[in-house]
Amino acid sequence: MKIVGLSGSVVGSKTRTVMNYTIDKFKEKYPDEDISLIDLADYDVQISDGRNYLDYTGDTGYVAKELMGADVIIIGTPIFQASIPGALKNIFDLLPVQAFQDKVVSIIVTAGSTKHFLTVEQHLKPILGYMKATIVQTYVFIEEKDFYQKEITNVDVQFRIERLVEDTIDVTHAFQKIREEKDDKYDF
Repeated sequence: MKIVGLSGSVVGSKTRTVMNYTIDKFKEKYPDEDISLIDLADYDVQISDGRNYLDYTGDTGYVAKELMGADVIIIGTPIFQASIPGALKNIFDLLPVQAFQDKVVSIIVTAGSTKHFLTVEQHLKPILGYMKATIVQTYVFIEEKDFYQKEITNVDVQFRIERLVEDTIDVTHAFQKIREEKDDKYDF
């Protein structure tokens, strides 16, 4: 199974801190899986111009192809101005409408205020649903107060991330079994 973490911002450190922690937990609990992290801050991704994702080269092509090849995607995003960052939205624009079909997607959010907790429900989940993702319904919302010097200091947040890792794999296995049962109904 190919698991890709996506740190969806080109600025700041909190989302990257959380994604590093999350990816480490995936590797610790599921060491036999193919697990990687894409931090958009490390790549020069072009603005989407509407062409097929396979036609992009360089960093843009790499990021798009890695996400398309994943079975599981963990999206980490900060909330800016009560919305997702433009860099993350651009990634969605690069991919085809059904990019996340048969993929399980889980979400981790960092925000400076509890006032932004519904951004996931109002902005991110509708996009992922439109792109046919199987969304792990519970997500982890982390506030600025839960960090100190690029470390997660809230034990409850650490526990919720570990639970999200397990839930993501459980949902993935459940949907794989459902797809296999459906495929077995056909004789060809």
